[in-house]
Amino acid sequence: MPRILPLFTKTLTDSWRSTLAWAVGLAAACMLYLPLYPSIGGSAQMQDLINALPAEMTKALNYDQIASGPGYTQATLFGLIGFLLMSMASIGWGAAAVGGDEESGLLELTLAHSVTRVQVVLERALAILVRIVFLSILVFLMVLGLNGPAQLGIDVGHLAGAVLLFAALALLSGTAALFAGALTGRKVYGIAAGAAVAVLGYVFNAVGRQSPDVEWLLNLSPYHWAYGNSPVANGADWGAVAGLFAISAALIALGAVALRHRDVGV
Repeated sequence: MPRILPLFTKTLTDSWRSTLAWAVGLAAACMLYLPLYPSIGGSAQMQDLINALPAEMTKALNYDQIASGPGYTQATLFGLIGFLLMSMASIGWGAAAVGGDEESGLLELTLAHSVTRVQVVLERALAILVRIVFLSILVFLMVLGLNGPAQLGIDVGHLAGAVLLFAALALLSGTAALFAGALTGRKVYGIAAGAAVAVLGYVFNAVGRQSPDVEWLLNLSPYHWAYGNSPVANGADWGAVAGLFAISAALIALGAVALRHRDVGV
């Protein structure tokens, strides 16, 4: 293995096929949803249909935003199908990074070489980050390329901020999965932790938007931290960007500490 970041390099090499598959899925989502905006999102008929639906449903799905190009992109791509695909990819990578390797017995073999436990966590976390950045750049370029033809009217600066939050939100689920895997040595617990961050964040946002009585749930939702400001339309909330990345960094550090101080393979 290469001497510089050997685990990082090997992880990227071993996972390029899955990364390519997720890239194809995200590109397909962009091509499927965004070109439909002129005939669906911006039409008076669609707005009438949205108005006819229960307000609770439209708020839960963020469909109250789809009358504009940025709102449509926010609701359908960043807030729904893109969020789902990126979360699944990140959670899978995070859960496999330590917990999956330990379950299969490969982690003990890796640690038998001249690498440390902290190095395992940090380099594999870096691999997760790089793959998320790659997919996020792809989404940025796809949306940018479709911005004119699909008549979306998205500001490039706002799009960049939205993609940064898109990446930060996915990274949070991935690092939660990595931390749980490092803490327990089990892939299933990593998947559960990452899924809890993604699913509960989405649910808390959906429920918290229904009534002032439950608005406090929005404060517990990473999904709302990222998208509550509708970044595609209004630009990024830089406090949310910093907060999401800071939490991910803390989870990585805690994962490194957890793996360093427990028995492996027990």
